[in-house]
Amino acid sequence: MSANNETVYLKIDRNVVVYKRNVTLGDIASVTSSNEAMARQLKQKKIYTFAEEPPGKKTKIQREIFSILKIIELIHEDYPNAEIDNEGETDFIIEFEKDPFPCKWLTAAKATALCVIVFFGGAFTIMSFNNDIGVTELFGKFYWQVTGETSNGFTELEVSYCIGLAIGILVFFNHFGKKKLTPDPTPIQVQLRKYEEDADTTFIENAGRGGKELDV
Repeated sequence: MSANNETVYLKIDRNVVVYKRNVTLGDIASVTSSNEAMARQLKQKKIYTFAEEPPGKKTKIQREIFSILKIIELIHEDYPNAEIDNEGETDFIIEFEKDPFPCKWLTAAKATALCVIVFFGGAFTIMSFNNDIGVTELFGKFYWQVTGETSNGFTELEVSYCIGLAIGILVFFNHFGKKKLTPDPTPIQVQLRKYEEDADTTFIENAGRGGKELDV
């Protein structure tokens, strides 16, 4: 192709998921340029092909760590004089997933099992906390001081505490079923995002130290 002095703007996220083995630049990046024809051609440029797995080996996810310098090198193969302006990550991960639409019953079974584990785990944690601080004895003494009667363990205090605990959990986690109380991200979403960022950083650093990153 003829040389081109146009500027190409790229934006690539830290972690990109694809569902086909032949990966093009348009699959992983936002590409724009004042030369629309060049931008269209670059979006169709193949940058990587995930290898087929050996017989008997099944891996749900395949990963490759890329440097933006590798992408710039591939672009310069077609447009050697093009200027590249990277607005995204300098190192990023491409993940290939075989099945973008997993089996519904298997997904439902996993979700159900997770809900059961979380429910009983949360219940055990709450009971352990109440037992450690002696909530039963505390409520009993407070009920006797206010009413002058002995608590039977099922009074207005216990009922109010249970209702308030449930409401507090819902308000704190900002989530009930598919509905959210506010548009803000929930604490679970925040923690999952932090975990993903830490995991991506670890993948990239390990690949760089091990010489497995696709670079120039």
